[in-house]
Amino acid sequence: MAITLKNSQEMLRRCWRLGSRLQFPVTKQIRCIVPCFTQCQRSKCIIYPKSYIPETSLSRPPWPELPLVDHEEEQKKHQAVVQKVNNLLENVEYGRLFAVVHFASRQWKVTNEDLIQIENHIEADCGDRIVLEKVLLVGGENFTLIGRPLLSRDLARVEATVIEKTDSWPMVHMCFWKRHRFQKKRIIVQPQTVLRINNIEVSPGLT
Repeated sequence: MAITLKNSQEMLRRCWRLGSRLQFPVTKQIRCIVPCFTQCQRSKCIIYPKSYIPETSLSRPPWPELPLVDHEEEQKKHQAVVQKVNNLLENVEYGRLFAVVHFASRQWKVTNEDLIQIENHIEADCGDRIVLEKVLLVGGENFTLIGRPLLSRDLARVEATVIEKTDSWPMVHMCFWKRHRFQKKRIIVQPQTVLRINNIEVSPGLT
């Protein structure tokens, strides 16, 4: 049909007003024609093919479809990034390094000359140098190396020195029930160890 939706609505309004002014039989005919006309128009406007499937969360996933990955192009990009990081490491142009290490059941983000306090005593004595072997991440000014889950020992090395081994300040834990004459008091003293991070080293051996 050449009549647009706006023009068809205007024509229906005029037919309805005309029918309300005319006599009963004519108005009844016009009012019977109007629903048929609108139904015909809707059926002609919306025609779905037999193979049509409505878009729902079951017909297609809610996330967008990703294009296929070209493995050769990805390999070239990987080699370019590795070469750039190796050049930065060889020329020592990475600034101040930082690392995330796992020690004493916790993760610590450290850098050079940092002090960390561990809520436990370790086997090393005061003044001993230790190596934090569980390195999860090492980063600099322009790059970051992330382990899966750990970086290899040949790639990253974090050294620390035991500064102090002491006990925490006494903490009082008290339980009291009113009107029951119940009172329980406990003093908690937690052993502590202080470490100083000496240096963080990264070898230019990325592959």
